[in-house]
Amino acid sequence: MNHDGRDDIKIENDYDFEDYKDRKKKEEEDGLSLERVFENQEVPSWRNQLTLRAFVVSFVLSILFSFIVMKLNLTSGIIPSLNVSAGLLGFFFTKTWTRFLEGSGLLKQPFTRQENTVIQTCVVASSGIAFSGGFGSYMFGMSEAVAKQSTEHTDAFKNPSLSWMIGFLFVVSFLGLFSVVPLRKIMIVDFKLTYPSGTATAHLINSFHTPAGAKLAKKQVKVLGKFFSFSFLWGIFQWFYTAGDGCGFASFPSLGLKAYENKFFFDFSATYVGVGMICPYIINASVLLGGILSWALMWPLIDTKRGDWYPADLKASSLHGLQGYKVFISIAMILGDGLYNFFKVLSRTLAALFFQLRGRNASSALPIADHSSPESSKISYDEQLRTRLFLKDQIPTWFAVAGYVMIAAISTATLPHIFHDLKWYYILVIYIFAPTLAFCNAYGCGLTDWSLASTYGKLAIFVIGAWAGASHGVLAGLAACGVMMNIVSTASDLSQDFKTGYLTLSSPRSMFVSQLIGTAMGCIISPSIFWLFFKAFKDLGTTGSQYPAPYATVYRNMAILGVEGFSALPKNCLYLCYGFFGAAILINVIKDALGKKWARFIPNPMAMAIPFYIGSYFAIDMCVGSLILFIWEKIDKAKADAFGPAVASGLICGDGIWTLPSSILALAGVKPPICMKFLSRGTNSKVDVFLGS
Repeated sequence: MNHDGRDDIKIENDYDFEDYKDRKKKEEEDGLSLERVFENQEVPSWRNQLTLRAFVVSFVLSILFSFIVMKLNLTSGIIPSLNVSAGLLGFFFTKTWTRFLEGSGLLKQPFTRQENTVIQTCVVASSGIAFSGGFGSYMFGMSEAVAKQSTEHTDAFKNPSLSWMIGFLFVVSFLGLFSVVPLRKIMIVDFKLTYPSGTATAHLINSFHTPAGAKLAKKQVKVLGKFFSFSFLWGIFQWFYTAGDGCGFASFPSLGLKAYENKFFFDFSATYVGVGMICPYIINASVLLGGILSWALMWPLIDTKRGDWYPADLKASSLHGLQGYKVFISIAMILGDGLYNFFKVLSRTLAALFFQLRGRNASSALPIADHSSPESSKISYDEQLRTRLFLKDQIPTWFAVAGYVMIAAISTATLPHIFHDLKWYYILVIYIFAPTLAFCNAYGCGLTDWSLASTYGKLAIFVIGAWAGASHGVLAGLAACGVMMNIVSTASDLSQDFKTGYLTLSSPRSMFVSQLIGTAMGCIISPSIFWLFFKAFKDLGTTGSQYPAPYATVYRNMAILGVEGFSALPKNCLYLCYGFFGAAILINVIKDALGKKWARFIPNPMAMAIPFYIGSYFAIDMCVGSLILFIWEKIDKAKADAFGPAVASGLICGDGIWTLPSSILALAGVKPPICMKFLSRGTNSKVDVFLGS
């Protein structure tokens, strides 16, 4: 699992990396070589790895996955790793394309694993902008819709606009890529960092291009297609019953009306059932536990203090009332978990770096990207081949440094015109420290698979917000968060891609160019998709709506907290925040102390914090997904392992792509014909079904 800065809780590595390492070790012990399987296949030059068809397929898949990530962003903020789906669909579409051309005699270049890696890199880079762009967090947190839900700084807002969102992303999203390019050889070849997600993705792509792997991939695509169709049709069916507010299956009180009032119900979401099948069991259990702790125990108890702890006549959305406890206690748990893991990973990073450097010959200089490593007689055939090809196509250090300086200069001059509260010297300070932080994040991600981009972003909120002061701090802090998150997030992403490229014999140049093109695609695709959501759903970001964007409220209130201090909290909320902040750290300490065997039974504090604010309805969906997978594994574990991710991806993709036609229907003013709604009348409850107007 990866506490990822692209999301506040992003589940990585849905491929079993531990199992892969065990098999890899056994292969090495048996003297087997993966690269000898491909030795009859010529490795294309870096230019030939960057094909037109690869970028056409990448563009189509980027739109699909950006819709999915955007929907998840604006509902719960929990985003599973979609690497398997991207790799599988990229392989399928390109293989279909080449097979058609081959049948007609027009095929000029066969489909290789290097081209597959380019597609994977481009799609993940593009759809990653849908998260790191802050459409469900810091960027939307600036909007008037979110500002109106607080009682503080309601006049400090900047509404979304397609022009400034695209401009902002273009000037901040590329810096992280240039910051780690000179260090790629140190991290991949010299320090041999594992980058578990990148390694697992490479193994997946390599397996697709073996005869047995291609056969399995074909079956997986068929399964994915079936569940994609089911999920898409289920979305259409549900839409017909949503003619009014609170109508349809998404508002179905499946566990009773009282439970429904406290956000406990199954909302028949195919997306979150699929997410539950991908996420680890402990994440799903943690979310459900957090919902029970908050909505079943804490909030009803605090509500009894109405009139004592807070005025009884406050609006439900007031942060000085019950809403304040929901938001700030959630923030306390998120910060406790994030800061603990920040210092844990940072300490591991610095310790590992110290021992790596101390183990070198004191007389030898630290290697940089333009110099080669000493050969070792113990290096295997695979490692020798991979290292030779990885070092063959250099990206000059001067090019990376010049690119960083040039983009930083443009960004420093441009951003104050987009955000007037974000002064040029705030940006300059961020850019001076950013390369160091980007390296720490990329190095730590290589060791642990944990990217802490969101934690760096939250630190920027507090530092820049406090520096800017009460009159300008809210928007300045949120904008600074976006700058910092984009830099450190893309740096770790590119490092993962370099590792994937290293293991698939893909050129670093093709990885870098693919990441650049994917990022550029994302800077246009993601804002456009968000704009569609923003225009189609007028209640976007409103608590209790179809798309509540919970992290937009959380990030905005972090900015308010950074500016106002603890005076923004309602009575006794500070003590509760202290308690839950400490509890999040304590849970992590216990988890690390117990070791792997028992740690898997300890809940995740950040996952527990999410339902504190928005409720447990999606947690029940996710637990249903877990239950389906658990039963399937008990019946036939081999099939569950092989086809579970395909089923989950089909459910997520079908429901996710349905948001496109549903958004278009909403923009066109087309309303569903029927409303199905449960009503309570006295002691009797009934379901009403009536025609919408």
